[in-house]
Amino acid sequence: MLVLSANNPSGELPLELNGLTNLTELKLSSNNFTGKIPSLGTWIQLRKLSISDLDGNSSQYFPDLSNITGMELLDLSFNNLEGDIPDLKELDLEKMYLTGNSLNGSIPAWINGGDTAQYELIQKLRSCKQLVSLLYPYMEYSSIRINCGGPKVTIGNLTYEADEDSGGAAKFDPTSGFWGTSSTGNALGGNHRLSNYVATNVSALTINDSQLYTTARLSPLSITYYGRCLPNGNFTVTLHFAEIVFRDNMSFQSLGRRSFDVYIQGVCIFKNFDIRKEAGGVDRAVIKEIKNVVVTNTTLEIRFQYAGKGTTAVPSRGSYGPLISAISMVSDISPPISDKSIKTIVIVAVAGIVCLIFIIFGVERLAFYMQERLRWERDLRGFNLQTYQFTYRQIRAATRNFSASNKLGQGGFGAVYRGTLSDGTIIAVKQLSQTSNQGNREFVNEIGLMTGIQHPNIVRLYGCCAESNHLMLVYEYMENNSLAQALYGHGNTGLLLDWPTRQNICVGVARGLAFLHEESILRMVHRDIKAANVLLDRHLTPKIADFGLAKLFSEDRTQARTAPAGTLGYMAPEYAYTGQLTYKVDVFSFGVLAMEIVTGTPNVYPPADDLEYLTIVHRATALQQQDESLIHLVDSRLGLHFDAEEALRMIRIALLCTNNNPNERPLMSEVVDLLQGNINLQDYRVRSPESPETGHGEFSNLVLSPETYHEGHEGFSYKSIVSLLDFEMMMHCAFVI
Repeated sequence: MLVLSANNPSGELPLELNGLTNLTELKLSSNNFTGKIPSLGTWIQLRKLSISDLDGNSSQYFPDLSNITGMELLDLSFNNLEGDIPDLKELDLEKMYLTGNSLNGSIPAWINGGDTAQYELIQKLRSCKQLVSLLYPYMEYSSIRINCGGPKVTIGNLTYEADEDSGGAAKFDPTSGFWGTSSTGNALGGNHRLSNYVATNVSALTINDSQLYTTARLSPLSITYYGRCLPNGNFTVTLHFAEIVFRDNMSFQSLGRRSFDVYIQGVCIFKNFDIRKEAGGVDRAVIKEIKNVVVTNTTLEIRFQYAGKGTTAVPSRGSYGPLISAISMVSDISPPISDKSIKTIVIVAVAGIVCLIFIIFGVERLAFYMQERLRWERDLRGFNLQTYQFTYRQIRAATRNFSASNKLGQGGFGAVYRGTLSDGTIIAVKQLSQTSNQGNREFVNEIGLMTGIQHPNIVRLYGCCAESNHLMLVYEYMENNSLAQALYGHGNTGLLLDWPTRQNICVGVARGLAFLHEESILRMVHRDIKAANVLLDRHLTPKIADFGLAKLFSEDRTQARTAPAGTLGYMAPEYAYTGQLTYKVDVFSFGVLAMEIVTGTPNVYPPADDLEYLTIVHRATALQQQDESLIHLVDSRLGLHFDAEEALRMIRIALLCTNNNPNERPLMSEVVDLLQGNINLQDYRVRSPESPETGHGEFSNLVLSPETYHEGHEGFSYKSIVSLLDFEMMMHCAFVI
């Protein structure tokens, strides 16, 4: 056992720690160590590990714990760990603390496996993200006041909002559209009383504004308050403290000591803060005003964290963590014009313009134009609050005035350029064509849906530029361009992807879609999965891009009827014909994409009179029905350098995904398991068919042409495929132009 918590040693963690092979318990929290978490491979007898607040100068990832099967407690909080959480289901963990890190992905399923085990994994909502934008899309708060742990209170003409959630060892409470809290940590010894998270005063208070100090928010480890949807600029933060738990009556209750750190925007403002010492006693108010707090991304974060130097069991277990009575966040900028005044000004201005243009252009055309334009400008104003704002000057400098040598490609949205920011970060800039009305809507949609999404297989949106007519989206740079370029590019622009790389790309895209459909806070259908919208980084890791057509679904609503939109050759037939949109539309598109990855050929062949088949999927379906070998579909450029069994499995999975009956297509999470061999394809049965009321059964009996089969994966003739694709093209053009 080695316990050095709260002793304040400094310097690099010694390498000699790796030699302590018989170590059963290691606690290094609340110190000033630097460096990285040591290699843990030799500590196979370790039962308890606590390394937090490690002051590392570089990013680090979750340590390898696979050999430590008997671990009971794991605390790696506040180490800025990156990457995914590994599968630790073989460990006998009772408690795990991971707050204060930058981990990706969703909460793994194994974390909820034990009835008695308590796990802590908090995904902080640090900005005015999608959920808030959907509820309050065009508003921002210039001030937020909170009565921590207590009811709504009015002091003079100022109102402090209620904060009455009970708290918990791992609790996130969104509370309102514009602020929220998270609390972390268990009381020592497994004490789970309510008093560990909300403190209530035990005596009469004679101080001013005593309503603010009657209750307080409390936690054994940390409390974090998030102010969201705030206007960027300087703020004044006021923190109200009063020690209402410990006493000054010479009893056992007076022996407790409280010490914690206060962070604002990630910067430590107060170290080892002691309320009783600052106030000169208990039940006395301490008010700390912090000016010039800079808000740059519409978010203000205030964290109170146990510093490891207070008492842990006196006067009772769990009373030693940080405590806060009230908080206010007030912008130094005068409040904007009221919503009512803004609406009045907008209505008057628009009415005047409408009257003038009515005379020139006519009533119908004017009404349509103004409606579309106002909706676009309104949406843009709302979403501008939610993502980092680049200036046009920054983008122009980064791309060297949009130099032709930096141009990466051209799409329907506009041109894409490579750029380098002043700090050396390489970016990709997607420039909106000024003549694209469809692009305006997709611009707003992409910002709203992608802000805050972090997944290894989804491209990251850094921010946007919206100055005058200059509308641009800024993404992380993908060194190997798109999957379409890699598969079908000519000369130096194409890549000969080997078989393992193709497998990894296919699994990565499936994981990204499974996240969007089943794991993300906001569930969505992408609607335009294709090779051109899958980007490859320098390691050829696939990342789904271009969310301009994505459609949001709620947890209790998994289908909708919309105008079809997408790309020729990738669109599911039930969507092209009836507009019936479900997650299975993306599954169909993925099946087409998987077939292209295997064959190295675009799904739709160039038009020619002598072609028996119009698409790769059609050809594969025909081969399967004729009992002919599907192995001939594999890209001939691979020669014999591929695993035939794996290739056949991928083709059959692609055919399963492109079944004309959406009820017979798997979920994307099932596709991931099928691709990885976790589910035997021969034994697979669709486990979660869509309910009859979605209308899928109605489409599954639709006769596309006299030549089609009526069961399973229908075989299309050339004529029926042409008919379907003509319809897709017609619908695509109708809703994109």
